[in-house]
Amino acid sequence: MEEPNYKDVFKKDKILVEKFKLNDNYKLKYSGKKYFLKTYGCQMNEHDSENIKALLEDMGFESVDDYEKADLVLLNTCSVRENAHNKAFGMLGRFKHLKEEKKDLIVGLCGCMAQEEGVIKEIREKYKFVNFVFGTHNVYELPEIIDKAVMEGKQEIDVKSFGDRIIEDIPVRRENSFKAYVNIIYGCDKFCTYCIVPYTRGKEHSRRREDILKEIKALKEDGYKEVTLLGQNVNAYGHDLYNDYTFGNLLEDVAKEGIPRIRFTTSHPWNFTDKMIDVIAKYENIMPAIHLPLQSGSDKILKSMGRRYTKESYLKLFDEMKEKIPNCHISTDIIVGFPGETEEDFNETLDVVKHCKYDNAYTFIYSPRENTPAAKFKDQVDESVKEQRLQRLNKLVNKYFLENNKKLEGKVLEVLVEGKNEKHGYFGYSKEMKLVNFTGKEIEIGSLVNVEITKAKTWSLDGNAK
Repeated sequence: MEEPNYKDVFKKDKILVEKFKLNDNYKLKYSGKKYFLKTYGCQMNEHDSENIKALLEDMGFESVDDYEKADLVLLNTCSVRENAHNKAFGMLGRFKHLKEEKKDLIVGLCGCMAQEEGVIKEIREKYKFVNFVFGTHNVYELPEIIDKAVMEGKQEIDVKSFGDRIIEDIPVRRENSFKAYVNIIYGCDKFCTYCIVPYTRGKEHSRRREDILKEIKALKEDGYKEVTLLGQNVNAYGHDLYNDYTFGNLLEDVAKEGIPRIRFTTSHPWNFTDKMIDVIAKYENIMPAIHLPLQSGSDKILKSMGRRYTKESYLKLFDEMKEKIPNCHISTDIIVGFPGETEEDFNETLDVVKHCKYDNAYTFIYSPRENTPAAKFKDQVDESVKEQRLQRLNKLVNKYFLENNKKLEGKVLEVLVEGKNEKHGYFGYSKEMKLVNFTGKEIEIGSLVNVEITKAKTWSLDGNAK
């Protein structure tokens, strides 16, 4: 039994690479039992849940969409913002009421919240009905953790503060047969002052290129149309393993495998290299939709955030990407109300938005996170000021979303068909990462189709399949 300890987060141990093998004692042991899994947060969490589902199903559990029908309920949690935090605890409250009716219900929590010292303390004191907790570094131990909690009948908390190994070949139950996530690097060493991710995901450690390319080849053979390379900071790939093999090299090798569509997330502007830009521009199967977080347009705030770039260097990188990458579409993240942000600082952010005219933006109000330096900063911004600034920012970014989408009216975009909807018929995403709702007849889900855009909206496009 282990609990998180922030002092051990960046313990310097050699990273071991091992292959997963399910203990025969757990295979189908829980046949006939049902599980409910709810996921909060980023694509890394979504991909972790794909592994969790496969592990549970290898143990014999069957998936259900209604938690009231489940024998095991599990939350895969996010720590990045307070809202996700509160939602997870609210859901645990529902599980508590259900467990009062179903005494044998197994309740679990995992993911980034499990890596927080404060969360574990709260679970021990106020959520004693939770049967088991595990973290981001030991998903592969789920079968042992569940079985121990059930057999011993006491709360099992097993959270490692750091990842000392990469486990290959963990089973995965992907959400569909045409889009796939592929992890390439875990953790983050950047330590932005507002961000809890280094404490919940640990230090950066890259997967071996041969293991990544093996997974990509298998996905291509299975007919997948799109892969998204994942990491807290994909740009940092390889620095811990190789002297002269970077993310730009990996991206090129993945492109050469011939998967029709390649995406990646997330990138840090600080180490977005010329090599990366050149590779993206060179290969048509690397999608021209790039996520480039800004966070703030003020040099003072960027420095306080620990972002390690300036407004000038960001804009230089942005302009270079737009110039060199054909049909380049860029999205971003922006935080308003960071401690010490003045009206002048906020206006500098608006100036960057006016220059970049982003195709999409994820905008947030700053919320303090446990154990981060920014939570202790003085000069916290009043909540009403944060709300007002967020509204002004959203009004501006939404204006550019619509303007950019209007430019696509009358054009034909290639769309990966993801499903059907009652109103339009089908929906999917273009190369530019635009949501497209369109009409058509007998179109196969998971296929690539050409769609003529007939109407632009702020957050989506309407069209007709050609």
